Amino acid sequence: MSLGVPLYAKNVTTCRRCGKISIPVSKSLGLCLDCIRHEFKAVKTILYRSHQAARLPYCLPAEPPKSQQGITCHLCLNECRLSEGQRSYCGVRFTKENKFAGATPDSGNLSWYYDPLPTNCVADWVCPGGTGAGYPDFAYSPGPEHGYKNLAVFYHGCSFDCLFCQNWHHRIMATKNIRISPEELAAAVDDHTACVCYFGGDPTTQLPHALRTSKLARNRNKDRILRICWETNGSMHPALLKQVIAISIESGGCIKFDLKSWNENVHIALCGVSNKRTIENFAMAAEYINHRPVPPLLIASTLLIPGYIDKEEISNIAKFIASLSPDIPYTLLAFHPDFLMADLPTTTPQQARQCLEAALDAGLHRVRLGNVHLLGGN
Repeated sequence: MSLGVPLYAKNVTTCRRCGKISIPVSKSLGLCLDCIRHEFKAVKTILYRSHQAARLPYCLPAEPPKSQQGITCHLCLNECRLSEGQRSYCGVRFTKENKFAGATPDSGNLSWYYDPLPTNCVADWVCPGGTGAGYPDFAYSPGPEHGYKNLAVFYHGCSFDCLFCQNWHHRIMATKNIRISPEELAAAVDDHTACVCYFGGDPTTQLPHALRTSKLARNRNKDRILRICWETNGSMHPALLKQVIAISIESGGCIKFDLKSWNENVHIALCGVSNKRTIENFAMAAEYINHRPVPPLLIASTLLIPGYIDKEEISNIAKFIASLSPDIPYTLLAFHPDFLMADLPTTTPQQARQCLEAALDAGLHRVRLGNVHLLGGN
């Protein structure tokens, strides 16, 4: 079976549930937004099959395993309970002799590279690396940190199953026998490394490894700036999030939450699992933003997926963020067709304008449209 991205000749324009013409509708779902929102019980089986088909080529379980006997992983919302030899939903962990094997706190499944600053990070418009925010305590210059670099750590595996994933290749690597210790990764921090950013996939399913790496790197570079930053779906155990928050506050780093949708039905349709933990964790993280207002600790972003993430979703997300603090930065990202939603168009300027206005009308003060070069259509 091929692991390549399936490209569809044209958009599906008829919803399999209601039969109405709704453009765009992705063939990977075959369902319109209205049916997902309002007829969820009726379409739940269709959605399950969509995600099952998305995961089968990568030898990933169709849903979080819940074996009657076995050991439970508590790193993320899925809380997989694995019997002997069974693999976790994220793919990076399995059981052997009643113990977890694969990715562990001492052995990460990841890849990394250096990214010159300022970089194309979603937070670069408010972070020290892109703006000098927090200078001189947390930035090397009062403006963009030219001459410095970011250690970009890409964790394979993810606690979600996003059909639109922009970094879907992590699925191929999740089940590979990759071993990188925290000591090896921390050693990659050199004199010109200003920050470490964990992303993926998602760092959630390997947070003990990331936290251990961060502490080692910070201890080896006590006398200079070294920010610890995160890009995450926010589905980690709350106790782990508190550790993430602590090291980011101390180091001048930021935590960027990807709030993929507001409506839980829409989130399950697009991402395979609930967004309740993400929403709860974002609210908890917001309780800490006044501990270090500059640079901002907490940042949010949402991908504007045509046909699925509309102004209603953005308005509700923005109202939620504004209820916590109207000064939390929020980035709306234009959509690039990829993975199983490669048949969708890019975000239109009209959709982008409507969503931007909805976020501002909700009371947010710092809203930005990213990936504007991708905007197409009207």
